[in-house]
Order: sequence, then C-alpha cells, then structure tokens
Amino acid sequence: MREITDITTFTTQQPTVLTIGTFDGVHLGHQKIVKRVVTTAHQEGLLATVFTFFPHPRMVVQHDKGLKLIHTLEEKKQLLQQLGVDLLVVQPFNEAFAQLTAEEFVSTILVQHLNVKKVIIGYDHRFGRNRTANIDDMRLFGEKYGFAVEEISVQEVDEVSVSSTKIREALNKGDVTTAEHYLGTPYSLTGTVVHGLKLGRTLGYPTANIQVTEDYKLIPKDGVYAVYSYIGGRKVYGMMSIGKNPTIEGKGASIEVYFFDFNGDLYDQKLTIEFVQYLREEQKFDTIDLLKKQLQDDETAARKAIAV
Repeated sequence: MREITDITTFTTQQPTVLTIGTFDGVHLGHQKIVKRVVTTAHQEGLLATVFTFFPHPRMVVQHDKGLKLIHTLEEKKQLLQQLGVDLLVVQPFNEAFAQLTAEEFVSTILVQHLNVKKVIIGYDHRFGRNRTANIDDMRLFGEKYGFAVEEISVQEVDEVSVSSTKIREALNKGDVTTAEHYLGTPYSLTGTVVHGLKLGRTLGYPTANIQVTEDYKLIPKDGVYAVYSYIGGRKVYGMMSIGKNPTIEGKGASIEVYFFDFNGDLYDQKLTIEFVQYLREEQKFDTIDLLKKQLQDDETAARKAIAV
C-alpha cells in the first residue's frame, strides 16, 4: 500500500476507485465499504484508494480537543493495508483544506491528482466548504468530469454510524467484548514500556508500564482487564490495570500490565496490548495486604477468562 500525505505533489496515471471518510475505528461496517472499493478496483484493473483525513475534522472545525479516536492513525493504516487498499491518501485537515469548495475538491484532488473513475460514498456524505455539497452534487460532478458515483445504502451507512457510536460507548463502560463484536478483532492499544515506581514487584506482581504516545487514543474505562500481547513472537496473557492507583499515594495515573508466566526485560519495547475481558472497577484498599489479596483474585479471574 502506498501512502500519500501531500496530494499536491502526487498524481497517478492509473485510474482509481475511491471512498472518502474519517474511518475512525476500521470496524466491520467500514471494512464492508473498503472491501467493495478493493473488489471493484481490482476487477477493473484500477487502484483501490481510500481518502481520509488527519487530524479528525471535528478537531479542526469544531475545535473539539477532547475527541478520542478508536484507532490511531498508524493503527488505521495497518488495518486498511490488510484489507487490500492500494493507495491511502491521508489529507492533513486544516483551515485551508476546509475552505476548498466542493468543485475545487473534486476537480483538483479527485480528478487531477487521483484520476478518479468511480467514487463510492454514503447517501448522506457531505463535502466541500461548510459541507454544503451532497451525493447529488457528486453525481453532477461525475457527469461533468467523467467518473461514476456508487451510493452506499441508508442501511449500510446507519450500520457504520451505529457501530462507531456503540464502540465508543462500550469502551467508555469498559465493555471490550462489545467493542470486539463491532470491530471484528479485539480492541487494542500500543505503547512503549517505561520505568515506573517499581512497586509491583514488591507486591509479587512486577508490571510493565505502558505509555501511549497518542493523546487522542481512546483508553477504555479505568479498571482491571484480562489481556494478551505478542512478545518475541509468543502470545503472552496477563492482566492490565488502567487507573489512578488510589491505594498507593503519589503514584498517579498509569496503564500497567502483569504478564503471566513471563520473565524478561521489556523496557523501551513497543507493545500492542489486546483486550480480552473487563474484570472489575478500580478500587481503593485500606492496606497493601488487601491490595495483594485482590491482585491474586484478579489473576485467578483473568486466567479463567482466558481459558474460556
């Protein structure tokens, strides 16, 4: 898959079939649309193309700094590549791009730079300055500039919208099982193992402290989860704590994983943690001994969840 981050310096002689969208959380609904683009393109010998944006338009237009995304840009790229996309355009979404008229967007970007032969978009897709143009306008532009427009049905678009909403709602409740149902794969987060206070080892549970670089990544509800990761090519299960660590004064918020039956130095390694099941809410314990007892119970519960 080829990635383009500056469309002004790119043109393709090979015609494209493309879809347009933010594609946050490349879930089953999104996958269905992207697979249609890929199948159509490859049947006709064209480039399967996805045109997406970063940052999310709401962050720029509505100044929504609190918006959390289901997938990071890197995660989205990997998923789209796995679906067979040939060309990924990641358009920097800024004020200048937001000011393009609908026809400027179509004539310059889609036609001139991307040599489009078919656009596959939802019935409710809106584009251009202030999002004033719709699919009917796209059809008119198609007639003018010589490309076809295929409409994604109401049912399919609603499926995509509902899925994204339900994934966010589920993760905010810690319901990683529902999120996995809509994503088609376990929800995950990726981060670097950094040095912590090393208190876990004094409790008999040495943990890997995960630092997620992308502050816009949606972190599930605080609590304890059964998880796994691939370390050195081996699938290693464990339990993860997300939260404020109220029992240990001064520790602060963290994301920590205790891996079962594993010994090794993970510092500075980048790990992807896959969620299996939510186990319990974060609690404050009156004594360290009560915390240790709870960690033992958590391990039992996590191993049981993993064995299912």
